[in-house]
Amino acid sequence: MPLHAVFGDLTGSASEQVVSILRAVRRHLAMDVGFISEFVAGDRVFRFSDAGTAHSPVAIGDHAPLDRSFCYYVAKGLIPGLLHDAAEDPVAAGLAATRDLPVGAHLSVPLRHRDGEVYGTLCCFSFTPDRSLTTRDLGILRLCADLVEAILRTDRDAAREREGRRRRIADAVAAEAVEMVFQPIYRTADGSLSAFEALARFAPVPGMGPDAWFAQAAEVGLGEELEFLALRKALRAFPDLPAGVRLSVNLSPAALVSPRLAKMLADAPLDRLVVELTEHAAVASYEALRDGLGPLRSRGLGLAIDDVGAGHATLRHVLDLAPEIIKLDMSLIRAIDIHSGRRALTEALTGYGRRIGCEIVAEGVETAAEYAVLRGIGVTRVQGFLTGRPMPLREAAVLPPYGPAALGG
Repeated sequence: MPLHAVFGDLTGSASEQVVSILRAVRRHLAMDVGFISEFVAGDRVFRFSDAGTAHSPVAIGDHAPLDRSFCYYVAKGLIPGLLHDAAEDPVAAGLAATRDLPVGAHLSVPLRHRDGEVYGTLCCFSFTPDRSLTTRDLGILRLCADLVEAILRTDRDAAREREGRRRRIADAVAAEAVEMVFQPIYRTADGSLSAFEALARFAPVPGMGPDAWFAQAAEVGLGEELEFLALRKALRAFPDLPAGVRLSVNLSPAALVSPRLAKMLADAPLDRLVVELTEHAAVASYEALRDGLGPLRSRGLGLAIDDVGAGHATLRHVLDLAPEIIKLDMSLIRAIDIHSGRRALTEALTGYGRRIGCEIVAEGVETAAEYAVLRGIGVTRVQGFLTGRPMPLREAAVLPPYGPAALGG
């Protein structure tokens, strides 16, 4: 690992932990100054500092040649890790810092990579000599250095993982490595085909489904890129889908307020397009979301709130955004024929949806018994393995206008 990378990309949380450890050990040892240095390209650079006075003589970012620093000589074993009085050590006495700071008592331990290579030091010193310090005090400093090393390693490992995710997402976007599948949605009134939901599929990665791809893309700043790639591919399906059938796509609040959205939808048949908003990402401003969607909705774009019933955020979405469609989360639908609580909540949400003029879609319908209950409650649309799994466009394009026998009246 390049030495300059040790502290350069440290996260705020890790930095706070390191500062807390440095402050605690300096106070415990009753030293005037504590600091952590890094060895970079032949220099000693101060990365963290804590002092018992208002103005520390050690300034973060200051650097000097290694061979003029205590850090270098301690790391090389040429100065003891514990000095009761720096002026009494022949090497330390010859360093300008001993006189200029001044340095009286001094404790220092190296910071090492996993392979043992030294990349810096954790040090504490006082302006005056201190004969009370013992090897036990040096051991406490070593323990604190071990904690700092562990924090840095964990942070670096996390940074590598983030970078790996960023590269994976960026490569997928560059190669347009996402395929869209289409799950049918049927009307309960007559079993006719109403819409398809476009769902993204990616190259298999262990433990990483589509939701994880989009979540990780958002974490590394590529969420919009990946969402719009999926949207672009979904929109290409329109010419092949049955006439009059709508297409539903999933977009985050950030994508819905992006200036890019209107450009992407400029030539789309908005009267056949529905965007689904879930609670997986927070809405920063409902006003901004309404303003952004307003012109598109006035041209026919439909809005659906997904996963309703899974959490409180989706209910806020319904209240503040006045969607045309409410999609009930599959957690409500599962075994609704034998679960009275789920049935009661579904009845309440369906009744509310009817009163405000929404279509109600039940997701995750898997059994005829579930479907019978939902139809009886008044759910107007169903989607799930009972009526059709997600399928390639070539299969969706030739799907009959009426659904399977399970939808029979």
